[in-house]
Amino acid sequence: MSQELNFKQELVGCFGYPVAENPTQAMIEPAFRALGLDWRYLTLEVKPGNLPAAVAGARAFGFQGFNCTIPHKVAVIEHLDGLGESAALMGAVNCVVNREGKLIGENTDGKGFVSSFRELADPKGQSMLLLGAGGAARAIGVEMALAGVRRITVANRSEERGRELETLLRGPVNEAIGGGLEVEFQPWTSDLAVPDGTGIVVNATSIGLFPDVDARVALDVETLTSDMVVADVIPNPPKTRLVLDATERSCQVIDGLGM
Repeated sequence: MSQELNFKQELVGCFGYPVAENPTQAMIEPAFRALGLDWRYLTLEVKPGNLPAAVAGARAFGFQGFNCTIPHKVAVIEHLDGLGESAALMGAVNCVVNREGKLIGENTDGKGFVSSFRELADPKGQSMLLLGAGGAARAIGVEMALAGVRRITVANRSEERGRELETLLRGPVNEAIGGGLEVEFQPWTSDLAVPDGTGIVVNATSIGLFPDVDARVALDVETLTSDMVVADVIPNPPKTRLVLDATERSCQVIDGLGM
């Protein structure tokens, strides 16, 4: 009996801008082949103004889902049919899943970060400096709080967005963990000194992302100490200037590939 032929490929992808530096396709498509899935992962450049049309296109083409990266992790929410628990708490989405025709936003960014962090240290009871207040920062802040971090300093150039993240962490997140989380907003106007007592420093901004690989995070690297864990969410290049500076200061480092 001849095998039935099926030339229809299932589609998933990544929406971002810029997106040429994103390596996800190179990891996902070999996994599809290994699992015997005739699926394609498309890396798609979507400018902010085109996001509504891109989501509508994903619906029209029957995408099984798509990832969202910079700058769409928050903006995509209004175009979806619902949110999973973690995405609703964070107010950010990095993964959209087609569930019976409904596009549901999820967030796995923070979980990946916590998993990478735990390979080096226990976050419980630690103090963290979080640089940025976008989707990645929200995910990391929420998941690290759930993992036991007890103090978070949020630094961001836009005070409005920084205060929004401060409010999220002080309110719903603190309630979810039963209280005890200390949160402070720090304006970020120049080279920032790491606060005393900080054990974790995380760059959750896009500074240093390819092709702007020489961009420097405005941080006073002289205030990094060898007992700190310094992390950068940038996946390409994985050895950003911050990672190199922190390594030179004998810090333990985490690059963006773990997310």
